[in-house]
Amino acid sequence: MAENEEEMGQAVKVYKALGEPTRLKIALLLAKESNQCFTAIGERLETVAGSTLSHHLKQLTDSGLINSRKNGSYIHYSVNQEVAEKFAPYLLA
Repeated sequence: MAENEEEMGQAVKVYKALGEPTRLKIALLLAKESNQCFTAIGERLETVAGSTLSHHLKQLTDSGLINSRKNGSYIHYSVNQEVAEKFAPYLLA
């Protein structure tokens, strides 16, 4: 039962994260073009301030939907395929 509760908790986090339009755009962008750095994502979204983008990326990372990987002074983001397949397969379509 605990595993099921943990899975339900993650589902809630993922759906809550994707319930915000900007975060959904970020997830869709990363599903199409993985391994993007903060600057590249910001350039694509254009209308999002840096601090707001940072907040959105943290929410998506905390939900487990996206992974972050530090490379020197840059952090690269990509969709967590396993989590996306389980809770948001439409991102991968």
